[in-house]
Amino acid sequence: MRYMLMVYQDEEEFVAMDPGEVPDDAEPMPWVREMDARGVLKSGNVLRPASDATTVRVRDEETLLSDGPFAESKEQIAGYVIIECQDLDEAIEVASKHPAAGFGTIEVRPFWE
Repeated sequence: MRYMLMVYQDEEEFVAMDPGEVPDDAEPMPWVREMDARGVLKSGNVLRPASDATTVRVRDEETLLSDGPFAESKEQIAGYVIIECQDLDEAIEVASKHPAAGFGTIEVRPFWE
């Protein structure tokens, strides 16, 4: 079954983080290599800050656009990963090993198959 891991992080901390100075416990490459070797990693990427987002809604046949995210929260989606696991238990185990789980939040959500 395929799952999306949505990585949430405090946006101020995320934007302030220098890509060249990622703390060892936040370095994603060891996790990427392990999950790739296990065959569960399908896709993933880091997203630009929520302030760069555009929210689209259609109400009464009118397209309404808003700058930034619709929800107001300090934590925003910082990235995502697509994985394929045998079941939810394995997906949770994979998510718990992601370095962002130590300082942010990982939401595990299955795809409709």
